Amino acid sequence: MPDTDTTGPRPTRPAPRPGPADPVKTLLHSHRELCARAVDPLEIAAGLEAHGVTDRAATRFRHRNVFSLAEELYARVPRPAATGRATETSRASAPRPARAADPRAVWAARGLLPGAVAVVGVLALSYGTDGAGEGIGLATGAAGALALGAALTVALRRGPLRVEDHTARVSRLWACWLLAYVLYGDGLTHLTGGAGGDGPRGTPSPAEAAAPLVALALGVVPALWCAHLLSVRARHALADSHGLADFAARVRPVLLGLLALHALALTALAVLAGLALGGSPGTGTAHPVATVALGSLLFLDRLLTVHGFPRAAATGLITACAVEAAALVLATAGGVPGFEPVGAPVRALVDTGGAGAVPALACGAAALGLLIHSSVALTRASAHT
Repeated sequence: MPDTDTTGPRPTRPAPRPGPADPVKTLLHSHRELCARAVDPLEIAAGLEAHGVTDRAATRFRHRNVFSLAEELYARVPRPAATGRATETSRASAPRPARAADPRAVWAARGLLPGAVAVVGVLALSYGTDGAGEGIGLATGAAGALALGAALTVALRRGPLRVEDHTARVSRLWACWLLAYVLYGDGLTHLTGGAGGDGPRGTPSPAEAAAPLVALALGVVPALWCAHLLSVRARHALADSHGLADFAARVRPVLLGLLALHALALTALAVLAGLALGGSPGTGTAHPVATVALGSLLFLDRLLTVHGFPRAAATGLITACAVEAAALVLATAGGVPGFEPVGAPVRALVDTGGAGAVPALACGAAALGLLIHSSVALTRASAHT
């Protein structure tokens, strides 16, 4: 018989490299809390994007995009079938609220309050203080400003532009500065020497001076509806998209179109308010460019804050406030003998652009910066969940 000795050493195979055989299981372990509390795969997809998982990264988990990966993660989370069926049944059988309590009707009606208060306040300031002393006019204006602030608080407490009070507190302070500058900043610039020390070019009436405020108050309604339409279209895009890039391509034109629609509505309101309150649309404090620039900046600020970007939103407001404050400082310094060249840039801007040139430039530049940021930040799926 041939020798069949098997006691010698046998060739050994190389040990397999350690690594997960199921990469999705590792991802599920890392994001188990997100997957467990998600009500649908879209919420998981948005959460993964917020954690830096892109469509390219999803290919490492053997999926073509984040949405497909989110569907598998959602399916892998253990969910009792009986509980799910019971929940669906209870939701279907639950009585629906009456149409009169529809949240959309509530915030739409509340959105009319600021415009109504602003119009009543201007009428009271124009006709209720004729022949009265200056103190009566100041008291009426202060009461109108307080009433308008309360109306804005009520209008924005619900609806698509609602944010938490602690988040909006800082932005509210900067917004008050911007509104005050649109109302009185141009006159201060003239008085401090921003127009060559010749004084203001005609003192506007109280109603004409309040025209930008009236236009911005009336602009709350189009702002609310544009924000609502953006949320609706974004949710539809989430359901129909096949990847993050596809979602961004669907949402970006909707976002830009709604921002343009808001700007057009605000332009019409600014022009009409200026004409109705006794001023021409291109002169006085009711300059429509400054009003539209400020309204667009405030709308973008609120939109970014609502969708989770309060720091970028506050940066835009602070930048505009800093430019306006610098213009006042330069104009004041230019009125001091010997320092006239310091105020030359502001004087040239006001002489060239007319009334409202400084807030138009400051708010317009800040709004453009927020627009560029919004075209990226608000086209992410994580911004709409």
